[in-house]
Amino acid sequence: MEALKQGADALFILLGAVMVLAMHAGFAFLELGTVRHKNQVNALVKILVDFSVSTVMYFLVGYGVAYGTHFFVGAETLAARNGYDLVKFFFLLTFAAAIPAIISGGIAERARFWPQLMATAVIVGFVYPFFEGIAWNQHFGVQAWIKSVTGEEFHDFAGSVVVHAVGGWIALPAVLLLGSRANRYRKDGAISAHPPSNIPFLALGAWILVVGWFGFNVMSAQTLDKISGLVAVNSLMAMVGGTLAALVLGKNDPGFVHNGPLAGLVAVCAGSDLMHPLGALVVGAVAGAIFVVMFTLTQNKWKIDDVLGVWPLHGLCGTWGGLAAGLFGSQALGGLGGVAFSAQLIGTALGVCWALLGGFVVYGLLKVTVGLRLSQEEEFEGADLSIHKIRSTPDREVSW
Repeated sequence: MEALKQGADALFILLGAVMVLAMHAGFAFLELGTVRHKNQVNALVKILVDFSVSTVMYFLVGYGVAYGTHFFVGAETLAARNGYDLVKFFFLLTFAAAIPAIISGGIAERARFWPQLMATAVIVGFVYPFFEGIAWNQHFGVQAWIKSVTGEEFHDFAGSVVVHAVGGWIALPAVLLLGSRANRYRKDGAISAHPPSNIPFLALGAWILVVGWFGFNVMSAQTLDKISGLVAVNSLMAMVGGTLAALVLGKNDPGFVHNGPLAGLVAVCAGSDLMHPLGALVVGAVAGAIFVVMFTLTQNKWKIDDVLGVWPLHGLCGTWGGLAAGLFGSQALGGLGGVAFSAQLIGTALGVCWALLGGFVVYGLLKVTVGLRLSQEEEFEGADLSIHKIRSTPDREVSW
């Protein structure tokens, strides 16, 4: 029976890892459909290569930073317990690799390729796992301190703060340090529209992410005996709430409609194991509203050229999710309890501050040493030809 349980747990978390791995295809197609035609190949290549660099760095360094273990032992040791520890690494790697995939959307169309890979190596090797270890592995006694102050630990079941807020708040300094795309904001005050290049691909990316998210959230239980149908239904309700709010506030805009469910899912991660489904619906709806309002403000009022809106979507909605777990996870609002808003506030603030610091240090150092941005000529020509020497539809372009 013990061997059967070990095998079932290994299979369970492996399925979760594969589902979250598939989400990276969602990141790729969401970016591909949003950027202009001349940057579509770059969007696809970046996500795949970022994932590869993330795998190497998390295996060699990052997993050890977060969990104090390593894989520099014999294969016989690694294969023990049906290789569950290895499969768990695979699952958590897919979370870690989401950080550069998130950042990629914010800095699209004008970032140099190799400096971004260097940033990925540092972020996945140290910046992200440092906070991951604090939140999920009791590092440095931070969780114990939060509990002594508030009565409860900081709760983030599936990464609203640990993954999404951290990724979004790292992306903000990267976007600011890069500056806006050429001619996006003109000197006369006019704003040049850069509409999505391919709505069907954008929608495909959103749908892949939505489906994979049920592995992201439900499989965060990590063992079969801890699986929760409540997590699944809460994820569903938050997704729906985000979609409907984005539909109404976004005035039927397909870009908002397809990012709305993602906003809801980002926000529900932290408290998906605690909330009542109606609470999850509200959390998702608020997140959808946050995305539409803040994306519009950042792009049109504040003139921050965050191409896919990753700071509003992941940074702000992830922050809301961390706080919302303390509200809608409480018994007073229909949740299971065992969570404190003050603990959520402290833990979320720590994650945001660490991400901002890490983003400014990593991208600031890269900017002053090797440079972050394509040249004017390369940006005008597009990252596809400048970096990869081919466009997304070369045969059709030749025929023209």
